[in-house]
Amino acid sequence: MSSPTGPASGLPVRMPRPRQSGRHRRPEPVAAPEGAPALVLAVPGAIAAGTRSLAEEVISIARSELPGLNVGIAYLDGDDAEYPTLESVLSHTAAVRRERYEMALAAGREVAAPEGPAAVVVPLLAGPDNVLMRRIKRTVVESRAAAELSDVLGPHPLLAEALHVRLSEAGLARADRARLFTVATAADGIILATVGGEEAVQAAGITGMLLAARLAVPVMAAGLDVEGGAGSVAAVAEQLRGSGSTQLALAPHLVGPELPEGLLDAAVKEAGCPAAEALGAYPAIGKLVLSQYTTVLGITPRPQGSPVR
Repeated sequence: MSSPTGPASGLPVRMPRPRQSGRHRRPEPVAAPEGAPALVLAVPGAIAAGTRSLAEEVISIARSELPGLNVGIAYLDGDDAEYPTLESVLSHTAAVRRERYEMALAAGREVAAPEGPAAVVVPLLAGPDNVLMRRIKRTVVESRAAAELSDVLGPHPLLAEALHVRLSEAGLARADRARLFTVATAADGIILATVGGEEAVQAAGITGMLLAARLAVPVMAAGLDVEGGAGSVAAVAEQLRGSGSTQLALAPHLVGPELPEGLLDAAVKEAGCPAAEALGAYPAIGKLVLSQYTTVLGITPRPQGSPVR
């Protein structure tokens, strides 16, 4: 069912806590409390090649930050054969918790009845998307499992960092403003593209301000799913060019699975500029997933790399 590299079935598993030795070793982060709810990653979008590996890598990053974490991966458009649906993962998680409690009672152990959620569902979304969030909320309610739903991942400074890295990987931005060198293809105006309507564009705009501060170039958010009007990719591209930007680049404010096929390619042609890759399994995404989980539960993992006394 599972392997040391990640869950094969998407159902909750518990991985062993790694150990380090040596006087000056980095401290291990705080482990997940015994009996803590599972973190269930809700992956939106159609199932496509690479979706599973992306989700497993994100979960692996989260688990490395909080050892002992029980996890599950659920797909909004899964098939329950290879890609378990959110409803089936939540039902399984609740059943496992109930079974463990009953086994403890049968063994004569004095244990308290399970309280609180059996799972915390974290949407794999960089920004708000009312349509997808309504689907997730409805599924959580209809599953009748004791589960709580976290917020989406952004806006957040870590997303600005991830966007900067993706742009630099594509040769569209300098990796470090402090270094005295230039990139010939560096953009002087960034279109921060998202999906999810006006609210998603507004949220992306907040992260865009942080990205603009990092790059020292104008950044404007646009909706890939907006046809015409002020918030469309074409309109934003025209506005940036009108303000003096001559070399534009498009940066997806998206993890990837939630992006409808062909939408980004169409936007690139419309704007007439190159594009960076979607955020994908950049380490910041895994950290933000864990942050949403711990925020719901009130857990504070110890920052890794802090000095040992």
